[in-house]
Amino acid sequence: MYDAIIVGARCAGASVARLLARKGYRVLMVDKARFPSDTVSTHLIWQAGLARAKRWGLLDGIASLGAPPIREIRLDVGEFDFAGYPPPLDGIDYALAPRRILLDKLLIDAAINSGAEFRERFYVNEIVTDNGSVTGIRGRTEGGSTVTEEARIVVGADGAGSSVAHAVRAPKYNTRSSTACAYYAYWEGGPAVTDFATYIKPNSGGALLQTNDGLTCIVAGWNDSAFDPRIRPADGYRKIMESVPRMAEFLHSARQVEPVAGMRDLPAHLRQPWGEGWALVGDAAYHKHPLSAQGITDAFRDADLLSDALDEAFSGRRERHDSLADYQRQRDAAVMPMYESTCDRARMQPLPPPVLQLFRALRENQQEADRFFGTDAGTVSMQEFFAPANLGRILQ
Repeated sequence: MYDAIIVGARCAGASVARLLARKGYRVLMVDKARFPSDTVSTHLIWQAGLARAKRWGLLDGIASLGAPPIREIRLDVGEFDFAGYPPPLDGIDYALAPRRILLDKLLIDAAINSGAEFRERFYVNEIVTDNGSVTGIRGRTEGGSTVTEEARIVVGADGAGSSVAHAVRAPKYNTRSSTACAYYAYWEGGPAVTDFATYIKPNSGGALLQTNDGLTCIVAGWNDSAFDPRIRPADGYRKIMESVPRMAEFLHSARQVEPVAGMRDLPAHLRQPWGEGWALVGDAAYHKHPLSAQGITDAFRDADLLSDALDEAFSGRRERHDSLADYQRQRDAAVMPMYESTCDRARMQPLPPPVLQLFRALRENQQEADRFFGTDAGTVSMQEFFAPANLGRILQ
């Protein structure tokens, strides 16, 4: 009998497993992949995520993976661009963009070293219930044996298409339809990239950032009106690169080292993240377009929130219903400003005049430009920065 079974052992799942194991609970992680294993990712861990990793004692390990620090953030809106340096958080003035093939393995190893049990190449066939409450899982091991494991709670950390969320019929709310796709590839050679640069064009956009082994990750996305839906993703990706001079340089002077990866269908939604005997975390609990690159940072935050809620329930300090309801309230309060902003940006519509006016003002105000980029980095409150009084002060 486990205290918790975690289905999915990447950023959110491995973090919950480690945090619960460190509190003395018996935890089982399972995942259908064999690690090290890659996955589609935004790569970026903002300052807010790194500050949490620092409190967990994992920052040095993540930094040692080899992705160079990213301090400068640049936004190009076509007719002009501007850059800034997000204010530091807990002494951290940089972001990192490690490959998931390295990051996820580090997080899994940290969970195992803290006492969690891990089974890879484990396929969950059924979420077991009793009188309407989840009691465990039934699945197939790598060797082909069928096993059933019981737990006080089953946590779905198995991505946007979560089998746990599907099995328990977790309700969705604040849903948004898919408005744009996103694809990326890794490039070797080409111009040096030390910043995180994003490009906004009518109906499309892109980004460049450095990851491990000297590779540049180049991202491209477009909305439904930009290309024929029958176009191959790799062709659409290169068409975006050709339209951005800084990206086009890579087409002529660098080598693409892996196939294009990404997704065409990217709807957004929040799910009720708990119920009788189950909980959800990470992309299983809510999902949005990767344009704002918040996924890993959010996974770390929500792993903290969920592990604290489960600790309160397991220890008897609070009723499970109350602690998990509070987890949902805190999650929603933390995510909603960025969720709405991301959904709006992911429409990839021409920037309205008031936004262009703000960006022109930020070109001439470095302190506020730094704070603007800090809203994505998690070091400046979005509500505070975008408050009418603050915007009025910037624009005066």
